[in-house]
Amino acid sequence: MGIRAWGPGPDIMNLRDIHTPVLLDRCIELLAPALERDGAVFVDATLGMGGHSEAFLERFPALRLVGLDRDQDALRIARERLARFADRVTLVHTVYDGIAEAVASAGFDAADAILFDLGVSSLQLDVADRGFAYSQDAPLDMRMDQSTGTTAADILATYGEGDLRRIFERYGEEKLAGRYARAIIAARAQAPIERSGRLVDILVTATPYAAQRTGHPAKRVFQALRIEVNRELAVLERAIPAALGILPVGGRIVVLAYQSLEDRLVKREFARSSASTAPSGLPVELPEHTPRFRLLVKGAELAPDDERATNPRATSVRLRAAERVEAAV
Repeated sequence: MGIRAWGPGPDIMNLRDIHTPVLLDRCIELLAPALERDGAVFVDATLGMGGHSEAFLERFPALRLVGLDRDQDALRIARERLARFADRVTLVHTVYDGIAEAVASAGFDAADAILFDLGVSSLQLDVADRGFAYSQDAPLDMRMDQSTGTTAADILATYGEGDLRRIFERYGEEKLAGRYARAIIAARAQAPIERSGRLVDILVTATPYAAQRTGHPAKRVFQALRIEVNRELAVLERAIPAALGILPVGGRIVVLAYQSLEDRLVKREFARSSASTAPSGLPVELPEHTPRFRLLVKGAELAPDDERATNPRATSVRLRAAERVEAAV
């Protein structure tokens, strides 16, 4: 996807009614030490509707924001929300694995603090015709950037049974992946599967009654399709190392993940960056082997009970954070 600054657009929603940023105070607390200097650069790698970014711009009056998003609707809404900070804001239309190029295109050599708020956004879930929600009938799109790429309907029309099973197992961790793949193949032979309502009906019909009592049959399949459509894990696997690479000594990163596949990938990259590379048995650790990062929280932090009770988006969140302590070799 190309990188470009985002232009004007209408304010189309009452943002504060539909979007409550997850773990906002904790994100500010963790990133604040890297943002105290005048002109510090904060990268919101998953801008969404700008809730986190708005709070950071209010909290740090000299902060410069580079906001990234692949969703053009989100960029338009965020631009309206952040209009009063326009002289300190650069919004970039890009997938977040393009973070280094986006920061450079905004005129900066590095980022002092970076935030990733992963997964599907409030905008994408709450606007029915995007096709992300299995609870509402809509065209099966699921693209975070609706200007390019393959839709969920395309995948259901063209993938073979083995490939459908693979993505349901890998990205949805779905135990009934094979059953669902066969049901989809049979159903599409009768008519294309183009709407979420029909896909839900197919999945419910294919699900044994006992399994229906453990959760909605469509939940994991919809997650898997969304991840496949947007190549989310492949993008994230490139994005985290790229983000770590543009942090200076003292720079910090916070990642909010909402499902286990994302969190395991973030955990692995943070562990790799915070571990010594010295060979086993070396009596003295040489400077080139010292860890480049230190972890700021133990394991993955959950949202507190009160936030989970008032903000459904916080129910499954896992927060990880790190700080650069050594310059890149």
